[in-house]
Amino acid sequence: MGALTVTYLTAGFLMEELFLTKQVRNPNEPLWLSTLRVAMPLNLSYIPIGLACGILLHAAGFNTLLTALVSIFIFSGGAQFMIASMLTINAPLLSIVLMLFFLELRYALLGSSLSRYLQGQPHRFIFAFSLSMNDENYAVNYLKFATDKKWDGHQALMVEHYSLLFWTVSNVVGSLVGSALKINLSIVNFALTALFLYMIVMQIKSRLTVLICVLSGFLAAFFMILTKSTLGLVISTLIASFIGFALEHYITTHTPKSRWLWKVRGPGSRKDAVEETDSN
Repeated sequence: MGALTVTYLTAGFLMEELFLTKQVRNPNEPLWLSTLRVAMPLNLSYIPIGLACGILLHAAGFNTLLTALVSIFIFSGGAQFMIASMLTINAPLLSIVLMLFFLELRYALLGSSLSRYLQGQPHRFIFAFSLSMNDENYAVNYLKFATDKKWDGHQALMVEHYSLLFWTVSNVVGSLVGSALKINLSIVNFALTALFLYMIVMQIKSRLTVLICVLSGFLAAFFMILTKSTLGLVISTLIASFIGFALEHYITTHTPKSRWLWKVRGPGSRKDAVEETDSN
């Protein structure tokens, strides 16, 4: 588990460093090639994670065709790892659907933050853009929109399609490899834990965030024991989200200088630099 966790964390931090580095486009280079060059750090990082995801999905009962379809239509590493994990413990279908819904609900917020850069685009374009957006290509496009005035919606869509292609191919290859290997299903839980540890680290921006993370862990354990099913995760997610929203609203309204709002220096805090650049 430790090695896998370090792998995810290292890959994420290296991706962030590469995307934060401003790239100058060669005017003589074709648009598709220059856009591919921007997306390549992300595409390459998808190969090992996609292979692992394909192997785990195969171990959870998905054949190669289903793995390809899941990769295309869901296109979310966290969601696909979660599906594999919950299927291996025979979780109820309702719990899986609800967890997917709340896990993917964040894309409504991510998409809204890009809407100002896509004004004037036809509905068909917006629909295609929304279908192929995930956390990583969102981060690439947001940084490019914020730092490159020549970056447009069509280039952003190309980044999404490039990343989707690499992710799907990696998952399919992983499924084929998994069919030739005997996988210990206990590794699924370790992979999911490592992935979500990285997601938590990237979200920590203040002391209040740390408090809610700890509270979420206790609530998840409590309701998992109480309900004796993964439905406890859904309940704990809802309660922790409501408590976090209520606390943040109360503190920012009544005590805006509270120590709970002090920033925690870390990878997640780098977003502030992007927001400042965008506001300027």
